[in-house]
Amino acid sequence: MASRSEEDLSFPEYEHMCSLHGEKLTIFCVDHQEPICLVCRDSRAHSNHQFSPIVEAAQDLGHKLQRGLTPLREKLRLFQQVRGGCLHTADYLRVQARDTEKQIRQQFQKLHQFLEREEKARMEALREEEEQKSWAMKEKVEALTRDVDALSDAIRAAETELRGEDVSLLLNQRTLTRRVKQALVLQDPEPVSGALIDVAKHLGNLTFNIWNKMNDMVRYSPMILDPNTADRELVVSDELLSVTSGGSRELPSNPERTRFSRSILGSEGVKSGTYRWAVEVGDNTDWELGMLGADAGDPAKQQWWRITLKDGRYTALAGSKKQDLQGKVPRGIMLNLDFDKGKLSFLDIETKIAFHTFKHRFKGTLFPYMYTRSSDPLRILPFKVSLTTPS
Repeated sequence: MASRSEEDLSFPEYEHMCSLHGEKLTIFCVDHQEPICLVCRDSRAHSNHQFSPIVEAAQDLGHKLQRGLTPLREKLRLFQQVRGGCLHTADYLRVQARDTEKQIRQQFQKLHQFLEREEKARMEALREEEEQKSWAMKEKVEALTRDVDALSDAIRAAETELRGEDVSLLLNQRTLTRRVKQALVLQDPEPVSGALIDVAKHLGNLTFNIWNKMNDMVRYSPMILDPNTADRELVVSDELLSVTSGGSRELPSNPERTRFSRSILGSEGVKSGTYRWAVEVGDNTDWELGMLGADAGDPAKQQWWRITLKDGRYTALAGSKKQDLQGKVPRGIMLNLDFDKGKLSFLDIETKIAFHTFKHRFKGTLFPYMYTRSSDPLRILPFKVSLTTPS
């Protein structure tokens, strides 16, 4: 290393003179790690010390500092890289928030439309019942009014004759008697039942009935794909229930993202109990399905169980152990996990028959795992929600 130029010196010349002897600092005391003058070198304070020329000491220090700067520059690059990732993540999460908000609004719009249709239908049913019963009541009142008028006329005629002359009463007795008999044969009116609005029919269990009807449009999936774990070469559907391979997107390198190519995980892990989920494979000819543990990347722990179809080869893999499978490849597969009993079974959805079962003492947390290199989607099959009432 060459000696430093004068412009590299950041201090005035007088600061490089010995403060004790006023001599120029030309020697470096290795023991005290400080520049000294020739007089200092010969003093008792530096007896038996090691010395070095200023230029050589500066060169040695420069080399040492350069070596020390190398890991520092690496750390700087790391911080810059992480900061860049954070900036990218900040931009991406704003896009995520807008897209998620859009999807939420669309889902609620569907619910609002359904509820508006139901409200309209139920209001129309109420109005129709009101009109029918009002019309029936109107006809009943008109019929009763005619009967009342007939009875009133018969009574008035009889009372008029009773107030008249005896001869006239006797002459008209047949007519009066006939009118009275005709009035008496009128059937007695009965109380009108069912005339009021059937409020119980319209309001009873209203919310439950709407919920039950909504069940036709509602599906539940025990497994939801987590887009934050998806490889950048995968495309996840808006409802988070299907995935295809295609293209390459700029995604944040967040810790949750899977380190396996073209892979994605479920949004929730399993630590105990039973768990099942179903996938429609369809025409996809390059896929993997299974469960993956947090330590799947550690060969010693082998936390990875899956069924694969690749290049026409149908295989079961437990960690690095392979087993070829025979028979027809199902178009739909149900995965049944009994964590506590240590069983992971794969069933053909059509036949409900298990075609392979892994047995292992599971530990930690397992996540549903999917992989595909195909543009044909892998679809999570939702379950139909059933509602039961007390018997």
